[in-house]
Amino acid sequence: MAASATSKLLVSDIASVVDHVPSNYVRPVSDRPNMSEVETFGDSIPLIDLQDLHGPNRANIINQFAHACSSYGFFQIKNHGVPEEIIKQMMNVGREFFHQSESERVKHYSADTKKTTRLSTSFNVSKEKVSNWRDFLRLHCYPIEDFIHEWPSTPVSFREVTAEYATSVRALVLTLLEAISESLGLVKDRVSNTLGKHGQHMAINYYPPCPQPELTYGLPGHKDANLITVLLQDEVSGLQVFEDGKWIAVNPIPNTFIVNLGDQMQVISNDKYKSVLHRAVVNIDKERISIPTFYCPSEDAMIGPAQELINEEEDSHAIYRNFTYAEYFEKFWDTAFATESCIDSFKASTA
Repeated sequence: MAASATSKLLVSDIASVVDHVPSNYVRPVSDRPNMSEVETFGDSIPLIDLQDLHGPNRANIINQFAHACSSYGFFQIKNHGVPEEIIKQMMNVGREFFHQSESERVKHYSADTKKTTRLSTSFNVSKEKVSNWRDFLRLHCYPIEDFIHEWPSTPVSFREVTAEYATSVRALVLTLLEAISESLGLVKDRVSNTLGKHGQHMAINYYPPCPQPELTYGLPGHKDANLITVLLQDEVSGLQVFEDGKWIAVNPIPNTFIVNLGDQMQVISNDKYKSVLHRAVVNIDKERISIPTFYCPSEDAMIGPAQELINEEEDSHAIYRNFTYAEYFEKFWDTAFATESCIDSFKASTA
């Protein structure tokens, strides 16, 4: 490997000068993305059409949410109300950001996981043992006026486009939370009301082409720490979910979002709904961009199972203890994917 590559902060600047994967990216043989065993999802991933959510078919759509959330933990949505033009602009500006010069990009670099706007690489470089073939720009974006001044000012349209996209996706998330609340048999604002002042983060993930994609991951198998994630993908496959004991490739469908439940939804639902295990693989000849929106409680919000879902007489006790989201989020970053999820350490002592 060229000596200059070892000093690079970002994998995108390493990828352009190597013809093999540097050793710190190589996974142990037992932990590689064995692509021959991966299946492709046909029509079996739930696709929920939100067009009828506010009409006479609402009950039917709520039932689809209940099925998707309890059986899968993830689903696709169409007719979601986020304008196609805004989606296109967001993808374009994300790509433009990562196509800027190295000197322009690294202005935003930080390994401090508590920074609210930062460019970084892999996952948590100060904690992990093996690196991941991913760079990412992570932004806090609710309330937007608290954070927009920290965001990159280049490309010139970055702040305006990202703010419009984040606002539009937040409106979608609030609609989804109402439907998910109802699907649990709760009043529609119940989940939203557990989130304190609410929090919203975004990442723009950049996965450069990889000379040996069978040796490494974009991100290894993990579950999201937040409440619910809304994922925008470009046209390049890379997302895989773990379902019924096997990894399944979820290929992008234009003008849809992938929605997956995170650990906080599993806690609030008292295990009725499950956080989903997923990963990102890379490929040899195409860059890939994905833009997840992570919707979460505010850090001071106290999270625990919804009381309405607990009935000691029917032996449906609280599976998790109460905790602040700040406590959970810190544990998530510190664990650095050494385990697929840190949810078990928040179980109630009687669970």
